[in-house]
Amino acid sequence: MCLPWTHGPQTAEPPTKEQPSVHQSKHPFSLRLAIGAVIAGLVMLVAGSAAQAAPPSAGPAHAAPAKTADLKGKKFVIATDTTFAPFEFREGGKLVGIDMDLLNAIAEKEDFQVEIQSLGFQAAVSAVTSGQADGVIAGMSITDERKQTFDFSDPYFDSGVQMAVAKNSDVKGYDDLKGKTVVAKGGSEGESEAKKLSEKYGFTVKALDQSTSLIESVKNGSAAAVFDDYPVLKYGIAQGNGLKVVTDKIPGGQYGFAVAKGKNADLLAAFDEGLAALKSDGSYDKVLEKYLGTGGTAGSGGEAPAAMDLGGKKFTIATDTTFAPFEFRKDGKLVGIDMDLLNRIAKEENFQVDVQSLGFQAAVSAVTSGQADGVIAGMSITDERKQTFDFSDPYFDSGVQMAVAKNSDVKGYEDLKGKTVVAKGGSEGESEAKKLSEKYGFTVKALDQSTSLIESVKNGSAAAVFDDYPVLKYGIEQGNGLKVVTAKIPGGQYGFAVAKGKNADLLEAFNNGLARMKADGSYAKTLETYLGKDTSATADGGAKAQPGFIQLFVDSMPALGEGLWNTLRITMMAFIIAMVLGLIFGFMKISTSRTLRGIAAVYVAVFRGTPVLVWAFLFYFGLPQLTGVTGNVFWAGTATLALNSGAYLTEIVRGGLQAVDPGQMEAARSLGLGWGKSMQRVVVPQAVKISTPAIINQFVITLKDSSLLLTIGFAELLYQAQQIYAANYRTTEMLIIVGIMYFVVITLLTCVANIVDRKVNK
Repeated sequence: MCLPWTHGPQTAEPPTKEQPSVHQSKHPFSLRLAIGAVIAGLVMLVAGSAAQAAPPSAGPAHAAPAKTADLKGKKFVIATDTTFAPFEFREGGKLVGIDMDLLNAIAEKEDFQVEIQSLGFQAAVSAVTSGQADGVIAGMSITDERKQTFDFSDPYFDSGVQMAVAKNSDVKGYDDLKGKTVVAKGGSEGESEAKKLSEKYGFTVKALDQSTSLIESVKNGSAAAVFDDYPVLKYGIAQGNGLKVVTDKIPGGQYGFAVAKGKNADLLAAFDEGLAALKSDGSYDKVLEKYLGTGGTAGSGGEAPAAMDLGGKKFTIATDTTFAPFEFRKDGKLVGIDMDLLNRIAKEENFQVDVQSLGFQAAVSAVTSGQADGVIAGMSITDERKQTFDFSDPYFDSGVQMAVAKNSDVKGYEDLKGKTVVAKGGSEGESEAKKLSEKYGFTVKALDQSTSLIESVKNGSAAAVFDDYPVLKYGIEQGNGLKVVTAKIPGGQYGFAVAKGKNADLLEAFNNGLARMKADGSYAKTLETYLGKDTSATADGGAKAQPGFIQLFVDSMPALGEGLWNTLRITMMAFIIAMVLGLIFGFMKISTSRTLRGIAAVYVAVFRGTPVLVWAFLFYFGLPQLTGVTGNVFWAGTATLALNSGAYLTEIVRGGLQAVDPGQMEAARSLGLGWGKSMQRVVVPQAVKISTPAIINQFVITLKDSSLLLTIGFAELLYQAQQIYAANYRTTEMLIIVGIMYFVVITLLTCVANIVDRKVNK
């Protein structure tokens, strides 16, 4: 959220006599703090040199797990800030706020005591690193840099930046800031976001140290607007600071409770357990509502807005094919957390959606190429992606866990030495696994599909899998044969995305609808539908009973039948076109014209020398982006298969024609037939007979190559199988069924082709 050792919209303040702690320490704290600050400075210097950018992380509401430690009566010193309303501030001489209320409620639930030291943010951080305090809670953003020095709890609040102006200001948005000056807290996320927008909208950003200075600058007219964390602005406005918010929230960082690295693990576990309990029984929401008003849940941004009305406008939304429980097929219907949220929001905000199930990479490409208006596919919000996409408010806070086979002896990271673990390539699971691999001595192998991860663990080629906890939880409930053996590592946030600078009305409607769902409770019910009341992955599995192989085959046939029909029709269409191309270019290859031979040679070289997938993506995503014409997955797939097969058929036709004895042509010409008639009556019939086996073989290859079109979302046979085993995790059985279906169909078609061959070429 901020620069290395600042947080939120506030300045570090050293403790003074006028800032006593709630429970006065009985030790000479100032001396200890001075020594601690020196130590902390050295620690921070080392941490800063090793820092890397980290995606934001958060965890959704979940029920409390069993207690991991008995802290009954144990007392901890907790450092905090002095003034960071509404998280910690004084009211009637008492230190109150979101942080304080949560901490005290958790301490009561987990049966431990806290001695709170109100020091100022920098001093609070130093107190923990020097051992003068056991933990710190002070609106502290979770970042990779800080993770070098601290162990963090599950995030307890998702922040974000908004812009506010004076009540009587004419500024209604960023467009009205041209030539003006705005203010933000130096080193804060507000300053960072303001600077990102300044070039586009032509305003100047001025950094100040104090939140009160920001407010006064706007009120006295020396600044047109202020960028600050939305809860700080919201609380200040509620207290009558004379400002008003005029922009939507820009998603920001997450706040966490922290302890020194490798210390006070029992306190950290108790905080997480207590936080989960507060979220489960509704106390957490009540604390936020107390300071932020109705709808002030983490990440919601305030009170629920009125529904928008997009007049029934229709948008194309791309999504993944298999990412249960966010999107997957059940009884042929695309369901999941993402789908339920999207459909509910579309209904509330009065717009329609045409959902295209493409696969994650294809879905992303569809939006960037203009084939789709938006993408919702469990897509993590990262700074890198923000260069290409505009994101909604986060709708889910994920996290990573490690799972092993049910009969595995692996109980934690310590048991992985010398072993191999798997994770999805490019995912947060892979990132977290690599961070832990050096410490615990294991190897990380990246795979492409969640189902592949599961099978690797089940067949023993990998000892464990690192994956998003909701994915593991859902898979375990479906009977994937795994169990979770580690606590959740806080992970990234998922967001709905549109292309940068486009479909602003759709993005606003999504944010609007999401806020309404969070306010009316339907958001929590959606999560509960797929994750249960306890949204953390469980260790025991609780797997559902699975139907037998025969029943699986019967249940799968409607979807597989549809996939088989799509496979056959696109293969037939593509092969007919390929035969025409093969004949044309085959004759050109034996032409006496060097130009025609050259054109045919280039065609064959290009399409035989490049992968089928390259052309599939080019025809479906690339050409529409270049021409502005919306692509069609069937015709993009047909063109891909036809041009590829046509190149091979060109050589088959050429080889067949040249295999005919040249004397046959000479004999025909000596009988008075012209070149055309000689080819038609004598050479071509013999060439067809010679080439038929190779043509049949190419037809079979084209049918099998059609399975590659699943990458652009064409619902052929293998695509439908993936949809099924992504939901039930019976990968091996489904692949056996699909393999049998391919074998039977190809065998039958080959028999028919051979019968035709014998009839025609007697």
